[in-house]
Amino acid sequence: MSILIWTVIILLFIASFAGFIFPIVPSVLVLWAGFGLYYAGISREELSVIFWIGMLLFTLLMFLADFLVNSYFVKKYGGSKWGEWTAMIALIAGSFIIPPFGIIIVPFIAVLAVELVILKNIKQAFLVAYATLIAFLSGTFAKIIIQLIMIGWFAAEAVL
Repeated sequence: MSILIWTVIILLFIASFAGFIFPIVPSVLVLWAGFGLYYAGISREELSVIFWIGMLLFTLLMFLADFLVNSYFVKKYGGSKWGEWTAMIALIAGSFIIPPFGIIIVPFIAVLAVELVILKNIKQAFLVAYATLIAFLSGTFAKIIIQLIMIGWFAAEAVL
């Protein structure tokens, strides 16, 4: 039975990375499902209180990574709040339109269009759209690193 549970945990961890290509998949929740399955199905004692606190803090950091990085880059290049919101909505929509490339192309085009209407300056609108692209890639990279740390910590507590 524990082989089946470990298999499902590993599959959940792998599936959690799908959220970086399809943002509609809640990566961190899938990751937590793996932690919960281990806790409920294998051992309630192996994962320390420090582990759970650390996972909560890393989870908060993952949520903040998207928001803070996006906000920073859009503001740095003179974007509007409308541009920020458009980028977030277009990111989700883009995951369904020509996946996985839609998560890059759709937000770029949507932010370019919104900022062009607001700023009425194609160069500035292009810079904001480019900043949105850089923000997405930077935030995604940060979340992948954080998620790998979380999985590594889990492995250290559960296996070693």
